[in-house]
Amino acid sequence: MRADALFRAHAAFVAAFVVRLGVSKAEVDDVVQEVFLTVHRRGGFEEGGAKPTTWLAEIALRVVSTHKRTERRRRVVPDEAALDRAVATSQSPHEIAEHRDALSRVQRALDSVDVDRRAVFILYEMMGESCDDIAQGLGIPIGTVHSRLFAARRAFQKAHERLVRSPSMVERPPAGAGAGAGGEL
Repeated sequence: MRADALFRAHAAFVAAFVVRLGVSKAEVDDVVQEVFLTVHRRGGFEEGGAKPTTWLAEIALRVVSTHKRTERRRRVVPDEAALDRAVATSQSPHEIAEHRDALSRVQRALDSVDVDRRAVFILYEMMGESCDDIAQGLGIPIGTVHSRLFAARRAFQKAHERLVRSPSMVERPPAGAGAGAGGEL
């Protein structure tokens, strides 16, 4: 499949994936463009073992990792418009504020997970990919998928519980956020 056809079919998927990996809203278009430039340089997608989405996720993961290495990590500011859309309009202002805080806690907890583990977590838990597809798409053994998923779930849960106990932490990035403090699995 050619890069332009992949872009039309999967640009929204790639954008959602990189946002969940912690790319700021202001940088999403640039990162998505870099992903599809990489796809173009590779000559498009060859039908085979991986699905297009997991293959694109592998490329996006590498682009995001490079992007984060070359750019100083900035504080992620929640996208207010996206938060507003996620909250029902029939709710009271208090309920809307509570939902915004909850969504912000989830994103902060997600941001605290090592990027390789976060990618597996997002693909499996949020985007519904199978472990086999993730392994093929990311080019890693199935055991690594399982161990990263286990570690990501544990890290996410601990971070989320910490944020629930200390709501003021929602506004501050956790120490070492996304720095891969847990080591590579």
